[in-house]
Amino acid sequence: MPKLTVEGYGEFEIATGRRLVNALVDVAKVDQLHACGGASRCTTCRVQFLSGNPEKSTQAEKDTRAAKAITDPNTRLSCQIAVEADMHVQCPSRFEGSGRKDSGKRPSEQIEPPAVWVAR
Repeated sequence: MPKLTVEGYGEFEIATGRRLVNALVDVAKVDQLHACGGASRCTTCRVQFLSGNPEKSTQAEKDTRAAKAITDPNTRLSCQIAVEADMHVQCPSRFEGSGRKDSGKRPSEQIEPPAVWVAR
């Protein structure tokens, strides 16, 4: 099983294919934001990759990153990533201190919109 290292939280074994946003919340216990419910619309689920940044992306993530002018290749949307290898991330977008009433609707177990994989 891949190892997910989250700065300030520890190391966790994650089932291959699990959606990163849900692994952060359920396994690592990060109060990760996901305001749009994991549909690649808002960027509140963003993470910063320290290592293990996947080479592939969904077209939805690519489009959202372009629309929101996210140019740093290590800043990714956790709702659009399936854990398939070891990863080391920081989570700058958290519920604590956000001023939001909640973290957002729980993302489904499957990547939404349905993943169309492209090169990053």
